[in-house]
Amino acid sequence: MTGTTKNDRLSTPMERSGGPLIVTEDESLLDDLLRLCAAAGTEPEVVFASPPRATSWDDAPLVLVGAEASGRVRGAPRRKGVLLIGRNLDDPEAWRRGVGIGADHVLFLPDAESWLVDRIADIAEGVGEPALTIGVVGGRGGAGASTLACALAVTSARTGRRTMLIDADPLGGGLDIMLGAERVRGLRWPDLADSRGRVNSGALEESLPRLDSLSVLSWDRGDSVLIPPQAMRSVLGAARRRGGVVVVDLPRRVDEAITETLAQIDVGLLVVPAELRAVAAATRVASAIGMVLKDLRVVARGPFDSGLRDREIARLVGVPLAGELPPEPALADAVSGTGPPGASGRGPLARFCGAFLAQATPSIGSVPA
Repeated sequence: MTGTTKNDRLSTPMERSGGPLIVTEDESLLDDLLRLCAAAGTEPEVVFASPPRATSWDDAPLVLVGAEASGRVRGAPRRKGVLLIGRNLDDPEAWRRGVGIGADHVLFLPDAESWLVDRIADIAEGVGEPALTIGVVGGRGGAGASTLACALAVTSARTGRRTMLIDADPLGGGLDIMLGAERVRGLRWPDLADSRGRVNSGALEESLPRLDSLSVLSWDRGDSVLIPPQAMRSVLGAARRRGGVVVVDLPRRVDEAITETLAQIDVGLLVVPAELRAVAAATRVASAIGMVLKDLRVVARGPFDSGLRDREIARLVGVPLAGELPPEPALADAVSGTGPPGASGRGPLARFCGAFLAQATPSIGSVPA
């Protein structure tokens, strides 16, 4: 049998939607790869016992080459995204064949099935650069961390970036209320508490409440729900794969679920009021969070009547300074009656958020049309 396989197991090129290209002459391996593609939610093009067409080779987002069929792609233009798939871990020829076709990786089934499913799913979801993920935490209760988290997300969305705001604090009252989105339909954390494995990033974004272009994952008004570490890892991983900016409102305690969260955060902002007791409390928070999150920065919040200034606060807490927030009612009072924090685009809060995002996300584009 030669040519591109076209049977009821496969889609034709016209029916494909960016699926991988499979090149093999082993029916058993083909069955396994088709199963993995189905698990990842995509349909491949298959070339069985013949060289692939040049357009298929060039255009496929991922190419899976059976070790036994490597000779059929030898001489094809070198490209990224080629994986050589074998079965025998002890076969030295597999590695030689992988080098011969310029493969990015040499994989062996069934050991690498989980990794391969994730890689195929990345392609199916159109995964690009992961989102810049910002965690915001208060140095003490009432520091204004939730307000800053909302303002960062609102500012990011207003400037055209794909943005998701995640409320990781079940005792915080719900960020959807702060945004005025408590009546907007969509999934909340209790609906996602049983999530395991890989969560589809597009489906997650589409299922959440939206405030204009901002997606929000918050809590419902029921009893507090314990979010298992696996669910936190799966949901936050899906949010990051969608790209853009993800802002996470963090609790001050560090449990297993929050440890999973901190492991996926790029930069943390610790909001510290200019008070000696707040500085003392923030030092303990920084110590706990800093064990997992390496890039933690202080946001010093005024008024600075105590004589403590922004740089002195950062020095005492022991982490770098991200900037200061002068007094502003929207930061001290989440229910200001002027819309979501940062929505006006004016004032110290909005200016801080705009400047921080401009510095942190210079290369992150806006949501595709």
